[in-house]
Amino acid sequence: MSGGRRYDAVLFDLLSGLLDSWTLWNAIAGGARRGRRWRMRYLELTCAEGRYRDYLTIVAEAAAQTGIGASAAAALSEAWAEVSPWPEAGDVLRRLSGAVRLGIVTNCSETLATRAAARLGVAWDAVVAAERSGWYKPAAAAYAAGLEAMAVPAGRTLFVAGSPFDVGGAATAGMDVYFHDRAGLAGPLHHAQAVTVQPTLDALPQHAGVV
Repeated sequence: MSGGRRYDAVLFDLLSGLLDSWTLWNAIAGGARRGRRWRMRYLELTCAEGRYRDYLTIVAEAAAQTGIGASAAAALSEAWAEVSPWPEAGDVLRRLSGAVRLGIVTNCSETLATRAAARLGVAWDAVVAAERSGWYKPAAAAYAAGLEAMAVPAGRTLFVAGSPFDVGGAATAGMDVYFHDRAGLAGPLHHAQAVTVQPTLDALPQHAGVV
């Protein structure tokens, strides 16, 4: 399948790597600053969790701990259909589709992962939610489940991270990492661990060897 390309598959983080879920969280939180605090606390909680525990429960805990109120989790679930792809995501995915296998590893429930992945308009080879694998990223088992579902080895897979927590996890799992740092969260360590840090997805086809 590679035709001399470096990668046979591209595996994505969903909620930050491909979708502008930040805007949705901010709207529910009542502003960008409040939404960012909530989102960062949620990321901290899920990344520390390891084994899967109900996704919306953790989202509610993060909302409560940041002063937004636990009811925000239900509001997020109800508004899930409003989450939009990043502007260039559709074109980038169409360029990759058919050239490499495409998959998702995401820290959410099976139902929410399926609904969000459908917003991107491509046929996925695998969509592995934390509920399905039983693990939250950056646990190694979460990435292993995605690679197994894709039937592609880590060394032939490029991982597109949307948050700093994903960069080290995917790299430790043996994948090269394209850090789509839309939120501007990269530090020196993330630059060292990723093969590239980019503000958009536009350069992804080139890095994946699809031109």
